[in-house]
Amino acid sequence: MSGLRRGGKMGPRPSSSLADQWRISAPLPQVLNMPIRLARSFYHGVLLALIAIHAPTTYAQSLGQLALPQEGRSMRATSAHRVNDKGEFDPNGEFDPNSNYDNKNLAPGETRVLLEAAGPGVVTHIWMTFLGPEPHQWAKDGAANHQEMLLRIYYDGSDRPAVEAPVGDFFANAFGKRSEVVSIPVVVEDADSYNCFWHMPFRKSIRVEIVNESEKPVGLLYYNIDWIKKDKIAEDMPYFYAQYKQEYPVKQGEDYVILETEGKGHYIGTVLSVRTRSPSWFGEGDEKIYIDGEAKPSIWGTGTEDYFLSAWGLQTVNTPYFGTAYFDQWGIVGGHTSAYRWHVQDPIVFNKSIKFTIEHFGWISPDENPNYKSDSWNERQDDYSSVAFWYQTGTPTFKARAPHARERKLASLDQTFYATDTLDKLKHGEGMADKQNVNNYPKGHVLYRADSDENSWIEIPFKVEKHEPVRLVLNATRSYDFGTYQASLNGVELPGKLDFYHDGTDEWEYHLLDAWLEPGDYVLRLDCTGKNPKSSNYWAGIESIRLRERRPRVVDWAHDKDKDWRAEPKLYE
Repeated sequence: MSGLRRGGKMGPRPSSSLADQWRISAPLPQVLNMPIRLARSFYHGVLLALIAIHAPTTYAQSLGQLALPQEGRSMRATSAHRVNDKGEFDPNGEFDPNSNYDNKNLAPGETRVLLEAAGPGVVTHIWMTFLGPEPHQWAKDGAANHQEMLLRIYYDGSDRPAVEAPVGDFFANAFGKRSEVVSIPVVVEDADSYNCFWHMPFRKSIRVEIVNESEKPVGLLYYNIDWIKKDKIAEDMPYFYAQYKQEYPVKQGEDYVILETEGKGHYIGTVLSVRTRSPSWFGEGDEKIYIDGEAKPSIWGTGTEDYFLSAWGLQTVNTPYFGTAYFDQWGIVGGHTSAYRWHVQDPIVFNKSIKFTIEHFGWISPDENPNYKSDSWNERQDDYSSVAFWYQTGTPTFKARAPHARERKLASLDQTFYATDTLDKLKHGEGMADKQNVNNYPKGHVLYRADSDENSWIEIPFKVEKHEPVRLVLNATRSYDFGTYQASLNGVELPGKLDFYHDGTDEWEYHLLDAWLEPGDYVLRLDCTGKNPKSSNYWAGIESIRLRERRPRVVDWAHDKDKDWRAEPKLYE
């Protein structure tokens, strides 16, 4: 479907029944070519109910397999409190029936071993939870986010981890943002209860650890790791691997490599996360998979969203085998998308090696194109990160390692002007304007409480230092009692209306203008034009004005450098 504008503004998708979204045809352990073992807590409770109701035949098959004899002995590593005979904490002591201190804190730089055990055995389930990054009564200054926590799993005494990924990304949660995931192998219930059901066999030993690479502590870490002690593991049993990598931005002239390794095995999953650096749709690139050393890929896809089993773009969705856990806005500069694809029913089998790549092609705006036009097949310069999941025998040759959390954090693209820093200079119409702390903003926001849409306006000043291409962005609060506004810059009306209504309270970016702004003083004015029919008032909450950098090629082509933005204000999409 190349050449068509994919990825948005195509109208609503055809609706599908919830039953269709959750249909299942085989149990996870069988599909992963592993012995059928304990299937305890196999799915999220909602998923169980939906399967039982809507797929009775296939679900009965997995229930029937539960009746088969099970070999081994169930074990668990847990954060539950243990004490010695003196009542003091002892990780090797007895469980304390008189305590509820079942969590652990990790200081910055600390490594916590969650499981260390002799084999043979197989991990069947990992569950953990911990405080979010926002300030909390038990973490006054906030806590580490899950992108700053590194999960590592070692087998059989190896000094190279078989699993190495940020905790969030391993559980299909990227960018340090918490998102709900409801799939078969990974479930993050209510965006804070992290579960995975990947089976992880080991022969001699296993060590599961978390490294806190944040400057803040990991707060209230609870965990349970369920595993089965075995008498033996089959000689040809493949091991489970997962590896994170990133390119900020992607390398030009090369496809992004998700995995390249030698050995025999099968590829079972991908988490791909993209921050866009250009306007419009990033995802025209195809997956290209090279099997057993072939010079040309024998598996070639039709588009990024197609690989993730969606069509005409991506949107927030959860299904058993694929989904988009996080998606903020379509086509913006600085947009975030994170999708997962589990090859549970369709593992990609290789006998000697696999190289899994994806192109980074898509639409770009005319000012990034040498011909000053917009079309669908352009090499983009976005920020990519990924986690590859696979099973294999032998020693993997994948060279990528997870960089430190400082490098995993996406660098800011913005010059930021906080509204509260200019509170004493703000001008506004009827109503009151004052500072309010909300949404975990670093400096709060300015809450403008307009009583009506008559003579209700607010002006925020800022200064431009350099003549360069930027995108003007308003970072604002949406809420149930907020109004609609018209933006203008130095008296020039900008395209679009701003609706600040939302049924809850959240943070939202409003993209206003692409321009080469001359150095000097500017005023962004917001005039109230009314309110959403669902809103109860006309208020507005302004966190900041941001000048977002554009790609260097906008400077190189300089199509709009000498144009007067006042004559025709433009926002590229």
